[in-house]
Amino acid sequence: MKEMPPSPAISLLHAGDLIRRENGYLVPNPLCLWHLASLDAPTVAVAWSLGFARTAGVDLPLWVLVLIALGTWSVYVGDRLLDVHSALRSANFSGLRERHYFHWRHRRVLLPLAITAASVAAGIIFVLMPAGVCEHDSFLAAAALAYFSRVHSQHLQTAWPFSFLSKEFLVGVLFTLGCGLPTLSTLHFTGAIHSRYWPFLMAIAFFATLAWCNCRAIEHWESGSVSRIVATLNILGIVGFLGAVAYAATPPVSAIFAAGSASALLLAVLGCLRSRLTPIAVRSAADLVLLTPLFLLVR
Repeated sequence: MKEMPPSPAISLLHAGDLIRRENGYLVPNPLCLWHLASLDAPTVAVAWSLGFARTAGVDLPLWVLVLIALGTWSVYVGDRLLDVHSALRSANFSGLRERHYFHWRHRRVLLPLAITAASVAAGIIFVLMPAGVCEHDSFLAAAALAYFSRVHSQHLQTAWPFSFLSKEFLVGVLFTLGCGLPTLSTLHFTGAIHSRYWPFLMAIAFFATLAWCNCRAIEHWESGSVSRIVATLNILGIVGFLGAVAYAATPPVSAIFAAGSASALLLAVLGCLRSRLTPIAVRSAADLVLLTPLFLLVR
């Protein structure tokens, strides 16, 4: 097995209470670990799942939230390790970031934990999930399999009929499906299709766009390429604000659009300030600003 070149990320968690880098602001150690260990993705997924549920007037049971968190985390850990494996095979490490080095260095701990998390998630599905909901959510499993085939299989990348779809787009869509399907499945399973159904689907579409922009922005900022993503985020923030105003008569729906608008605008601000931040600070903050739905839970 080829060895990766040394990375400053290897010693990030041993730099004291704060991570210090030249020409950048300090990053709190807990926030750094939250990102490096892929804990940010399940946190965002649970936050938006709860936000969507409140939008549709649905109460998600605790086991659903645990399933979302465990499933999301195990998928992200697997994705990071597969990225490193691909880099080792091609001897091309240009696409690897701090999080990849962290996962590879701690793979003997993270991989068994991810397998355990995936196993527990599978057990929850077989034991607690109603059969009708399983049928709806099997679409998500098929989509996730298609994603891994598209991104991590060199043979299928060339044979994939939708090869024009970027990894950022696929991640945004799959992440949104993972957050929205529990509420959508509950609505179908209980037959509770009401006036919030279509606004809920509009909120799903809006978040899918936000998630795609988030992934695209991170990719461009980390690679140092020039893009107009900040302008796109500003437009998305305005669209979210207009959605919040349009659904003002339905506060839960209006609130989820307002949360998405705030996230988009905060991402735009982050894009303007990224030159003053370290790469890991930018990456951590990019997911931190997606936690706006948590404010909807404060009563």
